[in-house]
Amino acid sequence: MGDFKHLVIAKFKEGAAVEEIVKGMEKLVAEIDAVKSFEWGQDLESQEMLRQGFTHAFLMTFNNQGDFTAFLSHPNHVEFSTTFSAAIEKIVLLDFPAVPVKPPK
Repeated sequence: MGDFKHLVIAKFKEGAAVEEIVKGMEKLVAEIDAVKSFEWGQDLESQEMLRQGFTHAFLMTFNNQGDFTAFLSHPNHVEFSTTFSAAIEKIVLLDFPAVPVKPPK
């Protein structure tokens, strides 16, 4: 079985301090060893009708589902989730085992 992924797609509330939240998330994942990798991005190309207001995507990779579960209950994650949730207008979360099709070169 491949890695386990945690995908967050977010629409932030008007006036949310998005840069601070992203920096906080970068700090969070650096502090928690269970996180294998972390990537994020802001949508630049999608048409609004397709994007539905969502602007940011965050992707964390874990070695396995057990590491993901440990991340969820980590005190730093629990604390950061309160800040993150307060800034969110809409969110989509997907947690899934990755199915490798084309390995990285």
